[in-house]
Amino acid sequence: MKLAGLTVAYWCVLVSSVLPIACAGLAKWGMFTRPRRQGGYDNNHPRQWLAKQTDWRARANAAQANSFEALPFFMGAVIIAHQIGASQLRLDVLAFLYIVLRLLYIMMYVADLATVRSLVWALAFLVNIAILFA
Repeated sequence: MKLAGLTVAYWCVLVSSVLPIACAGLAKWGMFTRPRRQGGYDNNHPRQWLAKQTDWRARANAAQANSFEALPFFMGAVIIAHQIGASQLRLDVLAFLYIVLRLLYIMMYVADLATVRSLVWALAFLVNIAILFA
């Protein structure tokens, strides 16, 4: 299936590329209007500011890092599957499932549900392997 010339799987690559940015935005949510001296977001030193965060903001930042780490394998798997002529329907379904699992992973991370988060991470990893061999 194609939309605007791209397969669903390629659209999922785009979504996966945006997930780390969304996690960063979540970590910074509501802190742009607060003055820096009161703990508000510091755009001059964003990494240092994020490193000082705690609780759900720190976990959202960690989810950002993990989303960046997971991205190359997903992109590679989708590209390789396309190149070797994988079933497009199977590839699209697996790529969509991967995105759903990654969204659940981020939610579980921010909610501090570590065991469920790890299980969802493992499922997404297995789906990614399935994409590679689709």
